[in-house]
Amino acid sequence: MGIKPGEYFLQGNEACTEASIVAGLKFFAGYPITPSTEIAEGLASKLPQTDGEFIQMEDEIACVSAIVGASWGGAKSMTATSGPGFSLMQETIGYAAMTETPIVIVNVMRGGPSTGQPTRASQGDVMATKYGSHGDYQVIAFAPASVQEMFDLTVKAFNYSEKYRVPTFVLSDAEIGHMRGLLTVPKDIKIVDRKEKGVRRADEAYDVPDDLVPPFPTFGMGHKATVTGITHTPKARIEPEDQKVHQELVTRLNNKITANRRDINKWEVVGPDSKTMIVSYGSASFGGREVAARDDRVGLLRLKSIWPLPVEPIREAAEKCEQLLVCEMNLGQLFLEIKRVALEAGCKRVELLAKIGGAPPTPGEIRHKLREMGVI
Repeated sequence: MGIKPGEYFLQGNEACTEASIVAGLKFFAGYPITPSTEIAEGLASKLPQTDGEFIQMEDEIACVSAIVGASWGGAKSMTATSGPGFSLMQETIGYAAMTETPIVIVNVMRGGPSTGQPTRASQGDVMATKYGSHGDYQVIAFAPASVQEMFDLTVKAFNYSEKYRVPTFVLSDAEIGHMRGLLTVPKDIKIVDRKEKGVRRADEAYDVPDDLVPPFPTFGMGHKATVTGITHTPKARIEPEDQKVHQELVTRLNNKITANRRDINKWEVVGPDSKTMIVSYGSASFGGREVAARDDRVGLLRLKSIWPLPVEPIREAAEKCEQLLVCEMNLGQLFLEIKRVALEAGCKRVELLAKIGGAPPTPGEIRHKLREMGVI
């Protein structure tokens, strides 16, 4: 039984734990790593009480491989990690994208590269989330900025992973994971389960519907289903040398996500008519939110999801304003993506405030940058 409706005062990682159970999590494979360990600790205690399974694996490669297998067995599956563990998962993330396996990965980001800053926050894994595995593929990634959003967006991560049969990520960080705050659990929470494939004929599992997302042929339910990371036809015939087959397969895997950006992407706008807009996400948005609340010359576009890239809200903000200031807790990983969309939309100027070392950009640092830009 999951958390009951009501108000709670929880840590971000605790909110993620509760949300995953509400969303229907039945299998978690984890390996302890700061600053995500509280998620594994919480689920080790709570999952067995909800007919779920928790297992501590020998490393993060085994974790992500285990949740792929559990998902094909019909269980909603998740793992949680941080930077070094996330690096180890990348090959299997690509495999999950190619095999259309719904899994959820929570990455409570910390400073890197390498061991880096185990207890300090970062947004250094943003590009690795989208491009860490090889080849062309799409994922979905949410970026919570509060304890409440750790709960809400974890539920959405499960829902969208199941809906689109795709690896989905919750990109938290040490600030969000370890902060404590108010969580309101509503009475009615929308839960999405995967479309299960019926059995009318042996090869029905390979049909591709108009929405480009085939229903899921769970193991043991009577389907003839091949699960392979090698290029294959819609009928699961292996054809790695066929250019047309590869083009059609990989294009479909990408289009099922990019064509549904308006459904997937989430964002918040403060001061939509401001001539200067701050664009940020996650804990890097804290300072921008305060600046926008106190100065009506400055607005804020806060991205609650970052993959697929929220092109529409960025374009809409850029069409109305004269300059954008992108704030990130890295050296500008999303900056060039945002700049490209903004300049194409007619924005005259796009600047970057990049901060690493473990703390979000402060309101004072943002105001200083805005003064340099001649805004305030």
